[in-house]
Amino acid sequence: MLSRRGFLGTATLVSASAVSGRVQAAAIPEAPIMEKTVMQPPLHPTSGPDYRPVVTLNGWSLPWRMNGDWKEFHLVAEPVVREFSPGMKVHLWGYNGQSPGPTIEAVEGDKLRIFVTNKLPEQTTVHWHGVLLPNGMDGVGGLNQPHIPVGQTFVYEFQMKHSGTFMYHPHSDEMVQMAMGMMGMIVVHPRDPSFRPVDRDFVFIMSSYLIDPGTYLPKVTEMTDFNMWTWNSRVFPGIDPLAVRLNDKVRVRIGNLTMTNHPIHLHGHSFSVSCTDGGWVPESAQWPETTIDVPVGAIRAFDVVADNPGDWAFHCHKSHHTMNAMGHDVRNFIGVSKKDLAKAVGKLAPDAMVMGSTGMAMGEMEMPAPDNTLPMMTGSGQFGPIEMGGMFTVMKIREGLARDDYKDPGPYKYPAGTVSFPVDAPSEQPMRKDKPASTPKDGDMKAMKGMKGMKGM
Repeated sequence: MLSRRGFLGTATLVSASAVSGRVQAAAIPEAPIMEKTVMQPPLHPTSGPDYRPVVTLNGWSLPWRMNGDWKEFHLVAEPVVREFSPGMKVHLWGYNGQSPGPTIEAVEGDKLRIFVTNKLPEQTTVHWHGVLLPNGMDGVGGLNQPHIPVGQTFVYEFQMKHSGTFMYHPHSDEMVQMAMGMMGMIVVHPRDPSFRPVDRDFVFIMSSYLIDPGTYLPKVTEMTDFNMWTWNSRVFPGIDPLAVRLNDKVRVRIGNLTMTNHPIHLHGHSFSVSCTDGGWVPESAQWPETTIDVPVGAIRAFDVVADNPGDWAFHCHKSHHTMNAMGHDVRNFIGVSKKDLAKAVGKLAPDAMVMGSTGMAMGEMEMPAPDNTLPMMTGSGQFGPIEMGGMFTVMKIREGLARDDYKDPGPYKYPAGTVSFPVDAPSEQPMRKDKPASTPKDGDMKAMKGMKGMKGM
């Protein structure tokens, strides 16, 4: 649900650059805010060209108003509190009550007027990443415009000349502001609704954070050692599933503003990369994939026909990106007996748990942890613990979903005989036919060493 708040009457209206037909003073639209962390229904257009709106994973699209032939939006840059998953909240910076900010949707050819009010404790700007626009609207503070001072509002005006998928983020104290979560997605729909239509259209942005267990603030100077890998500032099991109707054509748009690339993998299907932030990929240049690498500072969109029903894992394929904060700096004790170690540690810390000698499966464990952090692996399914975290969710493909039904349809009902099952097997397995009969004896090894200088050896 959206709540609405008026713009502060004491703020100043300043233009980002001189544009003909300048908006009149005091004509600033209200700034909607969002307080929920669940995916909101698609925002269908009420005027202008028709299009299939996107749904933002654990997010929403920013409402607008028409003022003549201008589509007007209002972003408010401000401190926010974002729940990464139940049990962990983080103090970030974002827009309109959330981090990342709301998705901005428009249509190819639209004239956009975007008001940006600064409620941060420092100056800021907004860069429209990938959008082709006049130089004075590009949002690089000091280069293309003055920085937006605290408490003031700037307005950006430009026309969306190309359809596609883009991002927005600051170019003012960028290291801090992006590390604090200031970013969002832009989707520009083709003016011709027959151009590459889809039945369902999802969008999200990837960000990463280093947040010590028990704390609430990211370490903004970190460059490599992140412990929270998020989709729309959520981690599994806090990431919504992607509910899809069987045989729908689905588009998934992914932005990457982390410090590394992400190989994004969908189970049970192959797909084609359809769009980057540089534009649409010609259909003749597409090829089938099950994993697509999303580089830093880029977007990738893929199209898939959801013709295989079930609950299909959808995740980053870097394994340390599918676990949460508790998984870092854990030493490897696989194969090491922990009896003696446990006795020694127990004398110093009776509540300590020595773990890891047979692996790190933690789905069914309950162990003490600091406040405001998450287990390394968490979540559960109908067959037991789902030992994942971070950048992981599920695409749930079902028959009979309504056109705009994105609610979680619950666990998949597997047809009889289609689930992997245990079998009885003897404890002593027969010797494999390809197993060596014996290891070389000492005399054989000496003979082999003496043969090294011979031809062909």
